[in-house]
Amino acid sequence: GCLPILIQLPVFFALYKVLFITIEMRQAPFFGWIKDLSKPDPTNVFTLFGLLPFDPTALPVFGSFLALGVWPLIMGVTMFIQMKTNPEPADELQRKVFTWMPVVFTFTLGSFPSGLVIYWTWNNILSVLQQTMIMKQAGVKIELWDNLVNTFRKKAAS
Repeated sequence: GCLPILIQLPVFFALYKVLFITIEMRQAPFFGWIKDLSKPDPTNVFTLFGLLPFDPTALPVFGSFLALGVWPLIMGVTMFIQMKTNPEPADELQRKVFTWMPVVFTFTLGSFPSGLVIYWTWNNILSVLQQTMIMKQAGVKIELWDNLVNTFRKKAAS
């Protein structure tokens, strides 16, 4: 399951370096509220997307993990959906790791440049569409809905 990411990591790292280092990418406007692709998403869920006048990222120790804008949230949701398009692992520990990995990546990538988070989000969306199309052509059952239902279904007491 992790082998395809090894191919994507050099592209991800190169894009990170381009957005972080090159002067040409500074203040490169995008669409909507993203005015600089080399800076993190300026919105923040902990300030109700700008309604509360404080900066949670200024808190010591764990403040950098509170940089959680709209694009990192969208990226987390698309990563969660991408994980659920795959069959559920038989191992319980692996299932829990795959369930929590989108949450960890959402908080980790929240402080990364918004261009990188947007790239990762579109990569997730295109991966889900590609996998769905390939599975439909092969006549394989797409387990997305079943996996989502099983994730949120209460476990029976045993």
